[in-house]
Amino acid sequence: MKAIVLGIVAAFFFAFTFVLNRAMELDGGSWIWSASLRYLFMVPFLLLIVAIRGNLRPLWQEMRKHPWQWLLWSFVGFGLFYAPLSFAAAYGPGWLIAGTWQITIIAGSLLVPFFGQRIPYKGLAMSVLILAGVAIMQLHEAKMLGAAEVLYGIVPVVIGAFAYPLGNRKMMALTSGRIDAYQRVLGMTLASLPFWLVLAGFGVTTAGMPSMGQLAQSLLVAITSGIIATVLFFQATDLVKGNPVQLAAVEATQSAEVVFAVLLEIAILAAPLPSLWSGTGMLVVMIGMVLHSYVSHLPKQPSAPVKSPSAAS
Repeated sequence: MKAIVLGIVAAFFFAFTFVLNRAMELDGGSWIWSASLRYLFMVPFLLLIVAIRGNLRPLWQEMRKHPWQWLLWSFVGFGLFYAPLSFAAAYGPGWLIAGTWQITIIAGSLLVPFFGQRIPYKGLAMSVLILAGVAIMQLHEAKMLGAAEVLYGIVPVVIGAFAYPLGNRKMMALTSGRIDAYQRVLGMTLASLPFWLVLAGFGVTTAGMPSMGQLAQSLLVAITSGIIATVLFFQATDLVKGNPVQLAAVEATQSAEVVFAVLLEIAILAAPLPSLWSGTGMLVVMIGMVLHSYVSHLPKQPSAPVKSPSAAS
């Protein structure tokens, strides 16, 4: 249950991403800076944390073993995750982005064959229930969306929903527990820096320099979502990395981001209270999370012994 609790707390801090990215777009900020500034701001904080813990040298040694794999899977897990998510914020409200992001719950379960494991079908069934709750939450609002909002506000999030668990799991497999969550987040941030620097350069030429307001909000996203939430989530996945069912349950805790995003939008953006449909959907999401956690902790049923022909006769 420790991993489940860490996952839920991480979901709260992850929710700031959806709300603050939307706030920056409404204030006229570019999604390019929303994406790149988060990771650029994360570097000094993570370097300080890992250095204080005395773990910089083991991280460098680990990264030197497989530099190209670090570059590839950090780009997938961070670059292909957050750049599309920030882009989508320009075309859809925070609740839509947070709701669509829950596809990552099923994505995590569907990716296990790439790691030589069987798909956890019981957990997958609970993931579908969670997604049903998300769909109920969006049912009323989605009728008012245009084609552009659907295309640009949903498709990029689907890409990120698969990229994030894929990059995370590939890096867990590559490092095999030799580094902790802080080291892994720092290593992936550093390995993804070439992408963020190129994106920032593109932002200078196309959107100009970011405003002071966007700098402040991006710093807040970097601290809440980039450092606190990511480290908590990586710690949670590290605790259950050997069990695909429990790993899927931890990833399912991220469905709480929808509930937290709605509450934060009310508090920060003065958004209206959720409708009856949204409240019903939230309830279904929470029920799905509880059932997913319960299923993940059920003991495996022992298979019945096969009788030999002589015993059967």
